[in-house]
Amino acid sequence: MIIYNVTAKVNHAFVDEWLKWMKQEHIPELMNTGLFLDYRLSRLLDQDETEGPTFTVQYFCDSMEHYNTYIAEYAQAMRQKGLQRFGNNFIAFRTVMQVIS
Repeated sequence: MIIYNVTAKVNHAFVDEWLKWMKQEHIPELMNTGLFLDYRLSRLLDQDETEGPTFTVQYFCDSMEHYNTYIAEYAQAMRQKGLQRFGNNFIAFRTVMQVIS
């Protein structure tokens, strides 16, 4: 199992709009690629929230092949949509993990 993890710090003024967009548009669009099996949206606790809260979205897929297909065919366009909508009101970084047990 592969986990594609996106961690985002969101400006306080945009949290509600960002969460709505994630739940109603971004995550459904990503899941509709058919490359991921499930996801989990979480808020990090015990973080410095001076600049805004931090969220993670973990997308689960069954192979590196599916992850690589997502990166090659979908990731750039989907990232661009977030930047166009929210500009510099959030910052995100991505990690990829393999489940061991």
